[in-house]
Amino acid sequence: MFFVTPAYAQEAPAGTAETGATTGTDTHAAPAAGEVHTETGVPAEHHGGVFPPFDSTTFASQLLWLAITFGVFFVLMQKVIAPRISGILDQRHTRISQDIDEAGRLKAEADAAVATYEAELAEARAKSNAIGTAARDAAKLKAEADRKAIEANLSEKLKAAEGRIAEIKAKAFSDVGTIAEETATAVVEQLIGGTAAKADVAAAVAAAKKGA
Repeated sequence: MFFVTPAYAQEAPAGTAETGATTGTDTHAAPAAGEVHTETGVPAEHHGGVFPPFDSTTFASQLLWLAITFGVFFVLMQKVIAPRISGILDQRHTRISQDIDEAGRLKAEADAAVATYEAELAEARAKSNAIGTAARDAAKLKAEADRKAIEANLSEKLKAAEGRIAEIKAKAFSDVGTIAEETATAVVEQLIGGTAAKADVAAAVAAAKKGA
């Protein structure tokens, strides 16, 4: 089927129409007034009429199709789209809840670990302080014991030295008389050229000691 306009029909050569008539093929002549001029069969005067959606004669069919379309869309929304959206939202809500629970659990574990670390640190500090105090006290006790031992040793050495000094002094004093007697005898011999009696020299030395 061909779309033939009036202009094409008017411009078509006459020989073509005759040829079509003789050959038995379909030919199109110019349409008469009031006849259809398109393959859809719509009259020419309807071409410049009202826009179909605003045509009051089609309101009923338009409302019917609107109701059908709305019903189909509503059923599609209720049965397919809404459940999928609801499922997605539920999944996200569940995932968020799980993430929040996991974060809370991890925070609780971290807080417990920090509390354990702080408790162990405090215990270690207490132990170190106790060890330091014990070591300090032990060092003091040892130093005190060492000091007392050294003082006792020095005291003993001092006593021994004093005893030896006393012995040396006593021996020295015991030898002074003999030395004095010998010295006096030698002096008398040098002075008078003779020998003095030991008894006289001893008596003289004893008298000198008493006078001293």
